[in-house]
Amino acid sequence: MTASLLAPARHPALAALWDYLAEVTDALGIGPESCVVDHDSPVSAYVALDGRLPGHPDRDVALLWDEVHGWAIAIETHSGEDLIVVCYLGGKTIAPTAARVARFVQALRSGDRYVGQLEPPSHRGATGHADLELVLGRRTRKTGR
Repeated sequence: MTASLLAPARHPALAALWDYLAEVTDALGIGPESCVVDHDSPVSAYVALDGRLPGHPDRDVALLWDEVHGWAIAIETHSGEDLIVVCYLGGKTIAPTAARVARFVQALRSGDRYVGQLEPPSHRGATGHADLELVLGRRTRKTGR
């Protein structure tokens, strides 16, 4: 099931994810209306970004998040096929600070080829809503939100 910002989050984990996405989109200078969340397991999110990446001037860019790999940046295909992941943020968590995600995006937009990682990190298994609220809740408690 996919949901836009206007759909109510029926599970506390989804509400925590929408809060996190609001922080990230704010740090990126865009609104949460750029987001779409897929509630199925693995829970995932798509954030439409403005602009292009160096080396891919004719392709739209998206920021992707899922509960297994965390954040990745991807480019759209012209044929409507799956997105092509350019790079994963990596790190120790699926929910790094919004500032770290914004720095990752900015570095890629400026052509930094050394940011992130090519291989998808595996932070955890896909559990759906089961413990996602705990993972995202720990992050929000650390940041005071």
